[in-house]
Amino acid sequence: MAATDLRADQPRLKRSLGLWDLVFYGIVLIQPVAPMGIYGVVSMEARGHVVTTILIGMIAMLLTAVSYGRMARVYPSAGSAFTYVGGELHPALGYATGWSMLMDYVLNPMICTIWCSKAAMNLVHGLPYAIWIVLFAALFTGLNLRGIKASARTNEVLTIVMGAVLVLFLGAALRYILQLHPEPSALTRPFYDPATFSLPLVLTGASIASLTYIGFDGISTLSEEVIDPRRNIMRATVLTCLITGVLASVQVYAAQLVWGTWNGFPDVDTAFTYVAGRAGGPIMFTLLNITLLVANVGSGTGAHLGAARLLYGMGRSGAVPPAFFAAVDPRTHIPRNNVLLIGACAAAGGLLLTYQLGAEMLNFGAFIAFMGVNLAAFVHYWVRAERRDAGSFLYPLLGFAFCAYLWISLRTPAKLAGGAWLAAGIIYGAIKTGGFRRDLVSFEAAPES
Repeated sequence: MAATDLRADQPRLKRSLGLWDLVFYGIVLIQPVAPMGIYGVVSMEARGHVVTTILIGMIAMLLTAVSYGRMARVYPSAGSAFTYVGGELHPALGYATGWSMLMDYVLNPMICTIWCSKAAMNLVHGLPYAIWIVLFAALFTGLNLRGIKASARTNEVLTIVMGAVLVLFLGAALRYILQLHPEPSALTRPFYDPATFSLPLVLTGASIASLTYIGFDGISTLSEEVIDPRRNIMRATVLTCLITGVLASVQVYAAQLVWGTWNGFPDVDTAFTYVAGRAGGPIMFTLLNITLLVANVGSGTGAHLGAARLLYGMGRSGAVPPAFFAAVDPRTHIPRNNVLLIGACAAAGGLLLTYQLGAEMLNFGAFIAFMGVNLAAFVHYWVRAERRDAGSFLYPLLGFAFCAYLWISLRTPAKLAGGAWLAAGIIYGAIKTGGFRRDLVSFEAAPES
């Protein structure tokens, strides 16, 4: 018997998750209120065409979701763009993908810190922005140092609460819009306004709006617990992106009709809360502020720990100095050094970056991973496959083209900052692996104990 075979009496993961279990899990990962945080930034960038940017991003994500689902069949226990690209294309390209993913892990707590600080300023006046940044960075750090994290059930409850608040907002928005008696032309303006439409600006907005869908690839990590994973992983990934796109489009469409213009927000980063206030008054403004604040605290804490675990995995494999990055607190069993480092980065990034730049830099890394996965799917299912079909040729290449175009459409500051990070990583990787001739640097997050 092979060494990897399981004994008959050895415990195995139970294949109990069906299609809709996976879809709900994906929606929990993405969050049903995902576009609310970026609404103001995208509206300003795309001159009000937020619905259009969400739909463009959805096309790119649906095509990419097909590639993720198909690659999950080939690497059922990995579920990582780093693994897909390194295995199918080249270890050096896999490394570049992993390094870009590392930037996303580090940036996620930063943008959560920024958004939480802006939302808190809406509720409690008087404290300077810098104080809120330090407080939330310290909160994320403290919670993770104590080993406190949300359970899956807590995340599910929070998702249901967010869904309920979303329904309340849509009800208030519908009532407000009906009272306005809008002209027919106003109803199509969120999709296309001839007075402000610019394709380059809409594509730039779409490159930011794609942040709405970030997290859908997490479905592939459940491959070993899914009934009929060869079919259900891909179907669930596609359905999650589709449902997210429809929900997001409805939200931002209603918001655009309520606000009536693409600018004039008291605060761009928390613009959606002001839209809610106009639709439902002070109670809706406060309710949405608190809901999104709690959601972002949860996301920020989870992202903080995820970044610390990724650095721990890299330290344990020797990719970065293990004496610092692989150290574990003997009492809490937490990679304390990494948690403190990410906390410091969140505070510094919160003070130095804008929410928009942080989101765009995160998408810079995400689009590199998405392009890589689409190419990996094309190579595996078309270039190397014995049996080919039109979908194996068309879907991954279209997915790559859409993601590449959105990546190119990112603003210059994001491309410069992301490019600098990528260049530094390639230099470090080339030195570490002797020109990528030795073992590949690992970007797999360490499993939870």
